[in-house]
Amino acid sequence: MEKPALVILAAGIGSRYGGLKQMDPVGEHGELIIDYSIYDAVRAGFGKVVFIITREIESDFMEVIGSRIAEHVETVCAYQELDGLPAGYAVPEGRVKPWGTAQAVISARSAVGGPFAVVNADDFYGASAYSSIYGWLTRSAETEEGKEPGKTHFAMVGYRIENTVSDYGRVTRGICEAGEDGFLKNIAERTFVEKTPEGARYSDDNGGTWHGIPAGTLVSMNFWGLCEGFFETAWKGFPAFLDENLPVNPLRCEYLLPSEIGRQLRSGLCDVEVLESADQWYGLTYKEDRPGVVEAIEKMHRRGVYPKPLWK
Repeated sequence: MEKPALVILAAGIGSRYGGLKQMDPVGEHGELIIDYSIYDAVRAGFGKVVFIITREIESDFMEVIGSRIAEHVETVCAYQELDGLPAGYAVPEGRVKPWGTAQAVISARSAVGGPFAVVNADDFYGASAYSSIYGWLTRSAETEEGKEPGKTHFAMVGYRIENTVSDYGRVTRGICEAGEDGFLKNIAERTFVEKTPEGARYSDDNGGTWHGIPAGTLVSMNFWGLCEGFFETAWKGFPAFLDENLPVNPLRCEYLLPSEIGRQLRSGLCDVEVLESADQWYGLTYKEDRPGVVEAIEKMHRRGVYPKPLWK
């Protein structure tokens, strides 16, 4: 069996950081968060890395990241295209924003070739998460024991809400509900989540009304274990998304991966096993997040979690 691939959602890097060359290193020897993700994945057993990027950032991406990583693991680039739409649909005039993470993953279809994991380029997930999802992917590919016929089978690494919120502004989180059997029952994408002294909370009306999120609530950080069946089902669901959202938000609507998996789950098309992680998640949502990430990474180097420099 071909080793699972790691698919990295990197198409939005340039817009979030004002250009790839301005990506801030978090390691003493210039390592970026993406370096630690790939290091953890290779150490866990992943055999290939698929970067999803846009053609506009390809040159900078390969200079800063891709060509360097290719020295350590097989790397492939897939391209998220603005005109990568189903037949009969056209890009709305004035639209420049990519179509979201579900469409991005679909664009990697020809590059994957087997079970795969999906992560964000600018999130630090922790070594144990990669080992956990790799184990699930290899077991899932080799056995049908305990699986419900007629469904595709996915997994998700779930993090506790209190370990994932930024001190410096609101974030988007997929709020999850898991059953006693360890499988996902529902996921709700919340785009207005913030940290308060009393804990995390979210709003559905841009801060007009707030709802508390209990400590320990599991959230999706876009770390998924998927099979090839995802591509066809998500592509078939894309037209319905466009029909619903283009009339009301043609320039900014996004076909998001958690939302699409939630749709498949509610429709009985898949099941999702939740692999719970107690690790601290780190990310560079805001520039102010960087000092805390740098400090945490340095502590992990000192404890021997990672060598120094990372890529020897």
